[in-house]
Amino acid sequence: MEKPDAPSCERNRDPILDVLRTYFADRRHVLEIGSGTGQHAVYFAAALPHLQWQCTDRAENLPGIRMWLDDASLPNTPAPLELDVGGPWPSRRYDAVFSANTLHIMAWDEVEQLFEHLAGVTTDDAMLVIYGPFNYDGHYTSDSNASFDQWLQARGVHMRIRDAEAVDALAEIHGFDLIDDIAMPANNRTRIWQRNR
Repeated sequence: MEKPDAPSCERNRDPILDVLRTYFADRRHVLEIGSGTGQHAVYFAAALPHLQWQCTDRAENLPGIRMWLDDASLPNTPAPLELDVGGPWPSRRYDAVFSANTLHIMAWDEVEQLFEHLAGVTTDDAMLVIYGPFNYDGHYTSDSNASFDQWLQARGVHMRIRDAEAVDALAEIHGFDLIDDIAMPANNRTRIWQRNR
């Protein structure tokens, strides 16, 4: 098996890292939901050695993630965990959660399950950082995002760019308040919530 490679990770990792340097500066244990190839994990864990970075993904993606983690041999990246948002979640608590380019791949009921489970795996003041495209007031932020959304829905009717307001409402129901919303390259956003005690 060849080590998986997502070119988008190479393009977006530095802008995301700039955000994480600020919002994860005082964090210690990060749960990454949907680690994909594992490229983000090794890059961020190497740049932020004070963080213990826990990768998770569905079973079929774990071998590729392991290849990235094994090659990097970092002391702060434990073995990846299998995690499907509708299945069992880790038993420990994390003071930070990160996810990139996942909400538009999941069905909406899976997005709901993700937020429902967060309270059970996070500390009282946990940070939640999600990167990806979002719509605002039901509108695309660019022509490229509109095209991307059409491509997503051609791949699966459950896939689509999520409305920021709907995600915020879901976060609020489960105890997370939006504290920042940062414009990123390629018409993406990094949105940050903090758990309210």
